[in-house]
Amino acid sequence: MHGRWRRVSNLVRVGIPTLLLANVVLGAPKPQQGPTLTPQVSGTTSRLQAVSPVNSQVVWASGVNGTYALTTDGGETWVSHVVPGAETLQFRDVEGVSAEVAYLMAAGSGTDSRIYKTEDGGATWTLQIQNTDPAGFYDCFAFWNPTQGLTMSDSVNGRLPVLRTLDGETWQDIGDNLPPALPGGEFAFAASGTCVATVGKKWAWISSGSTAETRILATTDKGETWNAYPTPIAAAASGAAGVFSVAFRNPAQGVIGGGDFIGTTVIDNFARSSNGGKTWELATNAPIPGAIFGLSYVGTPGRPRTVVATGPGGAAWTPDEGDTWHLLEGVENFWAVAFAGPDAGWLVGTDGRILKISF
Repeated sequence: MHGRWRRVSNLVRVGIPTLLLANVVLGAPKPQQGPTLTPQVSGTTSRLQAVSPVNSQVVWASGVNGTYALTTDGGETWVSHVVPGAETLQFRDVEGVSAEVAYLMAAGSGTDSRIYKTEDGGATWTLQIQNTDPAGFYDCFAFWNPTQGLTMSDSVNGRLPVLRTLDGETWQDIGDNLPPALPGGEFAFAASGTCVATVGKKWAWISSGSTAETRILATTDKGETWNAYPTPIAAAASGAAGVFSVAFRNPAQGVIGGGDFIGTTVIDNFARSSNGGKTWELATNAPIPGAIFGLSYVGTPGRPRTVVATGPGGAAWTPDEGDTWHLLEGVENFWAVAFAGPDAGWLVGTDGRILKISF
């Protein structure tokens, strides 16, 4: 989904899968109680690539063909629309603030990379920023609060032109605050809107890759200063492998997911950190062939270490940040997952499919 992946779009599409939770556990004698999966009707057949629950009732999703979807009743009903003038854009990330306010991020070469905002539930959208560099490519964004957030962009001429907003209206390039890009070009995977994670008022992490190595870029002061730390998830000369997704549950504990999206086997695809991303250790591999596109903590109370991971090759969950894994049988080609809480999560994917997932 970065520059080397922009031409790869014809992933295998499947219909509604058999929604049965398989008691397949790696490394554990007895599985924990698994989640309930409920298909919901999005109102679109366009591929959905990102999802952002505001709470258990209000959820935004976004995808290709300029599409976004919104529910205000926990997914009992969804409405989907196309942003006028954005019919050819791919909205690979969305940030829901309320039933009225949301941001959309379009990923694409040059001027196809844009950020829109609505303050009236999608009735109208304001174009906040449009990339003007032909080599630029937005990947994903994340917010600390309704008006302050970060957008990751692929490197241009050895520099990472990351954007930041502090007022929810204007965006500034803070690339000079970041380390130089890796030689040969550093990028992120615009697969699920989760290559940036934020926690609290000032912590943030970006998962990045190159053809030679992968790393996490971390800030503890809202983007004023950054450090880069290597990860054990391998890159590939093809540019198809690396870290796709990052999530933190507090300023210290976090996880990353990745793999090789053109691969067909399970490789090292999951790692965790207990020191804010400074060091990473591989955990048990999630039973997902190819690559993990997106992952999310389920949330508290009761499940602070539970993570759900998903990608075209499958989906799975772990109750212990990767010590053991449970496969979600038949759940394939879902690109993104996010939770408002243990009983309110959503998976989105191809053909406009949406699954509610509740623990």
